[in-house]
Amino acid sequence: MFFVYILYSNTKEKFYIGQTNNIEDRLRRHNSGQSLSTKNGAPWKVIYTIQLNSRSEAIALETKIKKRGAKRYLQDINFEYHL
Repeated sequence: MFFVYILYSNTKEKFYIGQTNNIEDRLRRHNSGQSLSTKNGAPWKVIYTIQLNSRSEAIALETKIKKRGAKRYLQDINFEYHL
């Protein structure tokens, strides 16, 4: 199983979109500064995840969300989140 996830940083007031097969480990790495693209925004919190069957499906959805933008994607699917 693979996951596409959207994180939010109150520090930076920004979203981050990614995909992984281990969401807990990936969040730990984002918050510990091991990921260059998110090390300055910690702490990050998961606001959305979706489970998919393959990495190729996850990559396709991640790309779609990045093109649309996390905020607009969440609005499109009527997903309510609290920052």
